[in-house]
Amino acid sequence: MDKEFLKNVRGAVFDLDGTILDSAWVWDRVDVEFLGKRGFDVPEHYVETISPMGAEKAAVYTINEFGLHDENVEDIVEEWFEMAREHYHNDIVCKPYVKDYIKLLYDNNTRLVVATSSDRSLFMETLKRESILQYFEDVVTVSEVERGKGFPDIYEEAARRIETNPSECVVFEDILKGIEGAKDGGFITVAVHDIKSEHNRTKMADLADMYIDNFKELL
Repeated sequence: MDKEFLKNVRGAVFDLDGTILDSAWVWDRVDVEFLGKRGFDVPEHYVETISPMGAEKAAVYTINEFGLHDENVEDIVEEWFEMAREHYHNDIVCKPYVKDYIKLLYDNNTRLVVATSSDRSLFMETLKRESILQYFEDVVTVSEVERGKGFPDIYEEAARRIETNPSECVVFEDILKGIEGAKDGGFITVAVHDIKSEHNRTKMADLADMYIDNFKELL
């Protein structure tokens, strides 16, 4: 589909990791190190399964999946965050052209909001350092809604906060579950390429209203 269909949207909901931020490499390291210390390799399905979840639900899943019943959710989450925090604060940057596109939307009076499975303690400093935080009216995390990104909850809450109907709001997502949840909520969807979702490229392209390899295609 041609990008012209995006000109009439009133709101835009942006996923964070893999959509705005080039951060997949950090979580790859976290997964390898965390599970490696416990004697496990990272299974093929693991990243795709936990990506739509918030940290607490991902920790519960990890405990059950690997039989880590002598560990608790809070400690696992803090270990993950401690491993990732320095990279978020110092190393992670925006993906190519996304800052230009976000500013273009903002200058055209599109209302913007972030909807993420990540945690504010990680990414707020990144958004400030990358000079884009000021363009967003709000940030919604999956910990603030009932269900994860396989469902429309987080996108519906994001649209509510920018007072925009789903039919007039575009969701930018890099994971299949995110596209599925947004479509179920009646949102316009743009699937964004990221290395961690390359195996779902065809499914995402078929389901979304548009698929892009990077945001230069929308400028």
